[in-house]
Amino acid sequence: MNEGQASLVSHAWHVYRGTGVPHDGIAMLPAPPPWRAPSAAEWPYGHPAPDTRLRGAVYQVTPEIVDVVNAALYLRRPLLVTGPPGSGKSSLAYHVAHELRLGHVLNWPITSRSTLRDGLYTYDALSRLQDANLGADATAPADDSAYFDHPGPDIGRYLQLGPLGTALLPGGVPRVLLIDEIDKSDPDLPNDLLNIFEEGEFIIPELARLDHPEARVQVYDSSRERVRVHQGRVCADAFPFTVLTSNGEREFPPAFLRRCLRLDLPEPDIELLVRIVEAHLGREAVERGAALIEEFVRRRPTEALATDQLLNAVYLLLSGGDDGLREAREGDGVLRTVMRRLDPGF
Repeated sequence: MNEGQASLVSHAWHVYRGTGVPHDGIAMLPAPPPWRAPSAAEWPYGHPAPDTRLRGAVYQVTPEIVDVVNAALYLRRPLLVTGPPGSGKSSLAYHVAHELRLGHVLNWPITSRSTLRDGLYTYDALSRLQDANLGADATAPADDSAYFDHPGPDIGRYLQLGPLGTALLPGGVPRVLLIDEIDKSDPDLPNDLLNIFEEGEFIIPELARLDHPEARVQVYDSSRERVRVHQGRVCADAFPFTVLTSNGEREFPPAFLRRCLRLDLPEPDIELLVRIVEAHLGREAVERGAALIEEFVRRRPTEALATDQLLNAVYLLLSGGDDGLREAREGDGVLRTVMRRLDPGF
């Protein structure tokens, strides 16, 4: 150990000490914050937690949110949710799915390169060509060909529905579809969605032009389930409950806005912040994190801050014991770093 390492101060909550000397400190690491636990993580009750439980059960709503969500459900219209980063836009979709028992949320994260077809389905023509070149019998029926009245090339092995396409499968009850950060999309994508929002169906051309009427394609989740598609047509029997999120970085065309209900999430007041902290971390977190909550409220009018920064800081405070509390009071150290303002240049 060199002189610099010897001078390091190791607090009780440190797992990594910076000495370079191997040790088993990882065993000290507590359970992750509820919002950072993988969906396959075990709960204390001994069974896997569904992803809707992790993000949905503890979400805190306002009366306005409840009213607008119900309006969207009744009208079968997409919900366009705007608000600052970290305000809970995406988590609202998980909350609705959890409360109404609508299964896993189908999440479509949007980038500037996203197209409508990405959301509907993908076709791996290259793999199909490679299989043919390697001598695979592309005309042989799949193991589930007994379902087909007219066997033919198993093109369905090379097709997978996207999150939007899966949400439009008939199932009796609506699926929950999250189209995350739609404001990052190519300018054409909102208009491309209009017909889908109105009709609730689409055609897969690669299947529609086949001589035989049916194929089985994989859905958009980890189950690897294959569903029957007749003549390339996917048609919903219930419109999905669709949540589109936006950070307000662009304007949308009137035709798109007309087909959506809009919900603007305001910055939570101190009462709602207390409810959020308690829901995620318990009553002790509210009591011990009172100084952090007050600091967050004091700084927010002049600094860009996100609610999840406050949750991260309170979680570290609980993990760090007196060391974390001292740093919070001094306004310095790791807790200050976690709640660093998000304004450009800081």
